[in-house]
Amino acid sequence: MTPTLYVVAYFAAVNVIAFLMMGLDKWLATRGKRRIPETTLLLPGVLGGVPGVVAGMLSFSHKTRKTSFKLAVAGVMIVNMLIAYLFLSRSK
Repeated sequence: MTPTLYVVAYFAAVNVIAFLMMGLDKWLATRGKRRIPETTLLLPGVLGGVPGVVAGMLSFSHKTRKTSFKLAVAGVMIVNMLIAYLFLSRSK
């Protein structure tokens, strides 16, 4: 496998995990069970899975009313974009 394929596989896996975690937390919430902490839900986003977190939020209508969580996701997204920019600008 090429390095590019490893990177694509990594980001695909992180985003699928983020999406599934949002779905699991919504499922737990509807049943009154112990929930996944917000910091744990944000972890895949920090690792590059912000699209998966956002897709999970929208697909499961989960955490969409919680402003603090939405701001945290936006902050993580901005940090991810800055890191990607710095990485890509140095690789030229």
